[in-house]
Amino acid sequence: MRIVFMGTPEFAVPSLTILHEHKYDIRAVVTAPDKPRGRGQQVSFTPIKELALQRGFQVFQPDNLKDSGFINEIASLKPDIIVVVAFRILPKEVFRIPRMGSFNLHASLLPKYRGAAPINWAIINGETETGVSSFLLEEKVDTGSVVLQARVRIGPDETAGDLHDKLAEVGAEIVLQTVRLMELGKAQPRQQDHTLASPAPKIMKEHCKIDWKSSAQQVHNFVRGLSPTPCAWTKHRETLLKIYRTSLISSVSGASEKKESGHVVHVGGEDFIVQTGDGIVKLLELQQEGKKRLSVGEFLRGYAVRVGDKFE
Repeated sequence: MRIVFMGTPEFAVPSLTILHEHKYDIRAVVTAPDKPRGRGQQVSFTPIKELALQRGFQVFQPDNLKDSGFINEIASLKPDIIVVVAFRILPKEVFRIPRMGSFNLHASLLPKYRGAAPINWAIINGETETGVSSFLLEEKVDTGSVVLQARVRIGPDETAGDLHDKLAEVGAEIVLQTVRLMELGKAQPRQQDHTLASPAPKIMKEHCKIDWKSSAQQVHNFVRGLSPTPCAWTKHRETLLKIYRTSLISSVSGASEKKESGHVVHVGGEDFIVQTGDGIVKLLELQQEGKKRLSVGEFLRGYAVRVGDKFE
C-alpha cells in the first residue's frame, strides 16, 4: 500500500506516526515550504517535515500545488492513496492521482464546522461534543463523502489547545482505520447532508476582542475557544492584555455592588474578577503584550489594576 502523506502542523504528526508504525509504505511527505517563524524570524521546518526527516521519508515542499513538475513527481510515485491532514486545498489534478482515492481528516463531525477553524468555533459556540471525520476529497472544500467519524466530548473548561491534542490522537486512529478500509475495498462513504452544514472560518486577531457585554458563559467559551492561539484579548488603559483561561463563578465575597460590563469587581491575591453582561468571570491566566504568560497571582504582583477599572 503506497501512501503519499500531506500535512503541516503538529495536528498531523500523530497520523503520519501511526501509519509509519503500522508499516505502511510512505512514498513521500508533502508539507509547507520552510519559512521564518517566531520572534527571531529564523527559518524553521514544519513539524511534519521534522518528523519526515527523522523517519527518512522523501519530502516535497511545493509553493504551487498546480505546478506540473510537482504533479508529475507525485504521479511517478504511483500512490494508492493520498492522506491529507491539516494541509492546503488540493487541486483535482493532485487528488485524482491515486488509484484508490484521496481523503482528508477534518476536526469536526461533518457537515458541521466546515472551514479552517473547526476546533475553535465548536468551543466558542458552546458545543459539548465534537469529533473528527475522514472524507473523500472533492473540488468543493470539506464537502466530500464521509468514510468514518469519531465523537469526542468537550469539557466545560477545555480550551482549544486541550481539544486540539485530544482530536489529533483520535484522528490518527481514524486515519489508520480509513486506510485499512480503503485497502480492503470495504470503505462505504456516505454523502454529507449539506443542509446541516455550518461554517468555521479562519479567525484573525481583530476577531478576538472580548465583548464584555456578552454573558459570562459566552465570554468563558470565547476565551477557551481561542486559547492558546490566536488568543482572546482586551484593553486596559490602552494596554493590550491576552486572556488565556477563565472560570465561571456565581458570586464573590467582598465584591462591591454590581458594575457595568467590563468593569473589575474584585481584585487581590489570586482573584481577578470581571463583570460581564450577565454574570461574572474569574481570570486565571493573562499576558501583558510583549511579556510572559502568567497565572493571575503572578500577573497581579507585577501589574496594577483596581476595582472599578474598565476593560475595553
